[in-house]
Order: sequence, then structure tokens, then C-alpha cells
Amino acid sequence: MKLPAGKVFSISDDMPPVSGCTTSQTIHHANGLSITNFSLAAHTDISAECYDYHKLFVVEWGDMEVYQGSADPTGLADPAGFAGQDGSTDFAGPNDPARHHVRGPARALAVASGEAVVSLPDVTLGVRTDAGCVYTEVTLKKEAAMNDTLKSGEVVKLADLLPYQDGRVVNMDLARNDGMKLSLMSFGAGTGLDEHSAPGEALVFALDGEGVIGYEGQEHVIHAGENFKFDKGGRHFVRADRPFKMALLLTL
Repeated sequence: MKLPAGKVFSISDDMPPVSGCTTSQTIHHANGLSITNFSLAAHTDISAECYDYHKLFVVEWGDMEVYQGSADPTGLADPAGFAGQDGSTDFAGPNDPARHHVRGPARALAVASGEAVVSLPDVTLGVRTDAGCVYTEVTLKKEAAMNDTLKSGEVVKLADLLPYQDGRVVNMDLARNDGMKLSLMSFGAGTGLDEHSAPGEALVFALDGEGVIGYEGQEHVIHAGENFKFDKGGRHFVRADRPFKMALLLTL
């Protein structure tokens, strides 16, 4: 990954929007997995395009709409292609159903900071924002097994997908194929992970609370909204002196 290892940073701070522009940086592209960070200024968009694979959108800052274009080559005859199995276009989701709506010729899902959504393949999708946003796009070019909590076309708040439990570490695998693994972890106060080495590069998204990451002999305090990268083979541990949640994107 084209990111600094061994220090706390913020994707959104490192990619502030440029007025009137859209900016992108591909940080990983190998073994059927592509990870790209996008920064969109207010009133900009990424044109709707169609791909034959899943995409995961994770918003780090601001808010945006992922919209399904009326030029969808599938003809929108099957509304479940983006909305849901019942064909609904109101996009009632677990967070704020009032934000999920139809706008103009395209149906759209509003996604805010800390939220994520997965698209289905073979559907024409674009991204637009009124106020600006920074997000990460994970392209799953190989078939991936997904947790039932991660449904295409439903906006989810990642930190709310798993609970805290006193004195315990809770792990949830969200998606996996032979090139990547995306997991969520919650740490009760006083818990953690012993020092070990990563089998591949790994990117941490701190989702809630505060944690301590030990990396190659140094400790780093990380807060919600911040990131940390491990190099392959990097020795690290996680300690939660207070409740802490994170997402971990691991390349295999």
C-alpha cells in the first residue's frame, strides 16, 4: 500500500478536497484487489459507470450520494440491482431512512462519515456530493464471501455492526476473498491483542473510542477517524485501556 507505515495518520486530513476538483489516489492494486482513496470538493461528482464486480464505499469525512444512473444497461427492470429484494426505491436502511431517497432520474443512497455501502456488479453507479467528502473505494474483482450484515444497497454504520462486551474482544469478518480480508473488532476496556506479525499489509480504520497500537517497539495512541498501516511482517499489538473499535483491511 502506498501509505506510511508505523505512524498514526488520517486519510481525510492527508487528502483535503481541492476546490472544484475530484482527486484520487490508488494505494493498492494487486491480486484482484484495488483500494483507492477519493477526495471530492463541494458540488462535484464521479460520473456513473458500470463494472462487473462489487465495490465497497467507506466514507471518512463529509457525506455523499451513491446514485444509480438512469442509463443502467440492465434497464432498471430489476430494482433489486441496487435497492433491495423487494424492489423498493426508498432505500430504508438502518441509520436514517429519511436520507435515502430518489433524486431526479437516478436513485441515490446518502452515505455519511463512518458509514459504508456495497454495490452489486453490473449496475451503473456514480458518486456525487453537495458539501464535499473523502472516501475509500475497495474493489473486489474476485468473488468474495460477505457477512450477512453487509448487504448490497444498504447503508451501514461500521461501528454499530458489532457490540462491546466487558473483558472481551469481539471479531466480525465482513468480507473475504483470496486477495483480502475485511474485519471489524471491538475491544472491551483492558483487553487487546498480543504482539504478532501481519501475513500481509494491513490498514486500520479507527471507528470508535481510543486504542494503543504497538508497532516495532513503539506505542501509538489512535482515535476514531484516524488510520494506521502495518507492513507485511511488521510486529504489532493492540491494547484498549478503554473501549475501542476498529476495522482492519488486510491484503493476503
